[in-house]
Amino acid sequence: MSDFEFIFALFGLLLGLSLAEVLAGFARAIQARLAVGSTVRIGWLTPLLGAFVLLDLLSFWQAAWVTRDLITVSSTALVGAALFASAYYLAAALVFPKAIGDAQDLDEHFFRMRRIVIGVMLGLLVCQLGFYASVPELARFLVHPLALGLTVILVALMIAAMLTRGERWSRYAMLALVARYLIVYLL
Repeated sequence: MSDFEFIFALFGLLLGLSLAEVLAGFARAIQARLAVGSTVRIGWLTPLLGAFVLLDLLSFWQAAWVTRDLITVSSTALVGAALFASAYYLAAALVFPKAIGDAQDLDEHFFRMRRIVIGVMLGLLVCQLGFYASVPELARFLVHPLALGLTVILVALMIAAMLTRGERWSRYAMLALVARYLIVYLL
């Protein structure tokens, strides 16, 4: 077993639980909406936030592969991986409410949670970029024009999604965040 495989076993478990948490939240929302006599409104914003978190998780999972030859087992690496993946789990757990009550509007939930969820995701991005900058083999990729441009767009959209007021502009910001990831995956 390589050092990467050893550390990624813990990391992958926590990231997998994060994916499951978002998907389970979406399933709970659909079940609550389809219940007889339900007045639950799912809306667009919370599902878009969930899609953004899922796509960001997948993006990081893929980015972790790039570091596979640079990771060595150490207490620092284990604690760092656990803290990083735990922050992803925290963000994922907050996307959908645990209990969805009758007449609940999930867009209202989005406005209560968006700054926390997206703020955690932004903090994770900063940590990831800091790690890359500290490793010479990875630092050179940070200044590549395409990577730099995509990162600037991501940060700008995340800040916009955290600060916009109103359902319509928030929907545009979240759609742009999701679209940015989908476009990057297609490149």
